[in-house]
Amino acid sequence: MHEFQNQTEVRIGANPKLIPASIWQTWKDDLENSPVRLVAIGNDLVDLIWQVGRPEYNPHAAYPLTDEYSGKPWQEKIQRIRLEMVLESADALVVTALDEISWLFNIRGYDLPHTPVLRSYAIITHGSVHLYVSRQKILRAIDIHLKTDSCYHKNCVKWHNYTSIWHDLRTMSQAWNTIWLPSPCCYTLGASKEIYNSIPSEKRMAKPSPIIDLRAEKNKIEAAGMRKSHLKDAIAMCDFLAYMEEQYEFDSEGWDEMQVARVANEFRYEQDDNKGISFPTIVGYGPHGAMPHYEPINLTNIKIGTTSTLVVDSGGQYLDGTTDVTRTLHFGDPTDEQKKAYTRVLIGSIQLSSLVFPNGLTTGQLDTVAREPLWNIGYDYMHGTGHGIGHFSSVHESPISVSYFDINNLVTGCSIKLMPGFFLSNEPGYYKEGDFGVRLENIIEVIPANKSTHGKQQFLKFRDVTLVPYEPKLIDVDMLTPLHRRWLNNYNKRIREEVGTELKKRLKMKAFYWMMLKTATIPEISSNSQSFFTDYSHSTPSASRPFHILVAIIAAYHAIENFTKMHI
Repeated sequence: MHEFQNQTEVRIGANPKLIPASIWQTWKDDLENSPVRLVAIGNDLVDLIWQVGRPEYNPHAAYPLTDEYSGKPWQEKIQRIRLEMVLESADALVVTALDEISWLFNIRGYDLPHTPVLRSYAIITHGSVHLYVSRQKILRAIDIHLKTDSCYHKNCVKWHNYTSIWHDLRTMSQAWNTIWLPSPCCYTLGASKEIYNSIPSEKRMAKPSPIIDLRAEKNKIEAAGMRKSHLKDAIAMCDFLAYMEEQYEFDSEGWDEMQVARVANEFRYEQDDNKGISFPTIVGYGPHGAMPHYEPINLTNIKIGTTSTLVVDSGGQYLDGTTDVTRTLHFGDPTDEQKKAYTRVLIGSIQLSSLVFPNGLTTGQLDTVAREPLWNIGYDYMHGTGHGIGHFSSVHESPISVSYFDINNLVTGCSIKLMPGFFLSNEPGYYKEGDFGVRLENIIEVIPANKSTHGKQQFLKFRDVTLVPYEPKLIDVDMLTPLHRRWLNNYNKRIREEVGTELKKRLKMKAFYWMMLKTATIPEISSNSQSFFTDYSHSTPSASRPFHILVAIIAAYHAIENFTKMHI
């Protein structure tokens, strides 16, 4: 609009197959009062130009995820989707999000880095199921799994070539009255503009996909798998962190950010049922740690020193679950500022993890619990406190977003009231620009609180499934209240019992002794009365000190008065 403000007519081309319909409409509205017009084009300039040296699509075929891991046959999921369609009076549902298709059909693939999905489309009707995918991706195992042979009934899957979706939508939609087209929800951007264009406007029903809510509530097998995958991941992390700490002492000049990322990944690959990492590993030392989504590359890679913090954010993909964990490390003597920042982040994490809350509470309201220790010093971190996480799927999964501000204004319209079986991250942080960063991330599971209720309202709580020790040298214990200390001791006890047992089974004794050292019990009663109050710091003046003095004076006055009365 700025560049062409003096022109009378300008056309800007974009491929509607690659742009979500909601974003297309936003662009169109923004250009409404300008000479610029948005034009749909079928051929991308990139496709026309990039003819030499362009890699082919991933050739690896998809594979079925058995009921042993998925916990529910795909036919049951289709039946539930059809029930949702009946409630909405929809004749058909078009599914375009790759992680939704993978979950729905219990299949996984290799078509995106770090996310096990298959490049495809799907259409669900009350009498048929259609899957649009390249034939080379479908081996015999998938044909048997999806019952594609001679498919003429509603509980089998009809295979179509990937590009046939555009013709079929225009043809089949003539027999439908209402067609459910996915709209934005949290991290899911909804169907493309071309999908919308393929359906007459009077037949479109734009609403978030029903798969989003159904998938978020993990079934018993999926939930158990998530716990197992996080236990395996904890073994990998303890083994890696113990190794790195030991090697750093031997060769402090040899470690840099990219090496940390590479070695962390290698330890994960060794675990049973591992299928790779769940996102590019984030490793940031010093000022890079103050950049929440920094990823080391050759141009930015720096050595790991002893004067600042190291933030390591990583995760793995396993057949039974997806993991995501962040720990902040320090290989020297941390400053008081670094320790206080780390401890405040830890307190925020503990407060959210230990919260008991009614099931009507929204995730935005939960967000304040984790931020409160940082808000107390006038600080806030500009990213969400938590996100949903998939079961051997996307590491960021809709509809869960723990944030008091909407992410890209797309959260509105999603179901964000937590339920048992939901898994989400808990990751407050502190970032001092140009200096250092702190982030601590655990995956937590929503479970019933077993509280007695005076009515029908159910109470919920969290259980941490991430079991990786925190860094004791960065914790200012005097800032912790007895409740914080008890939570930390109980968490460390779980690590010793659950992770320690597995480390010994695998004869990883260096990792075991490292873990035992990091999870030592701390006193639950503070010697400093100041730590019972909300400023969390014995070194920061607060209103509680005059209050203590006043209480002491009143107590002394009453003691003297009683003593005098007794002797009269």
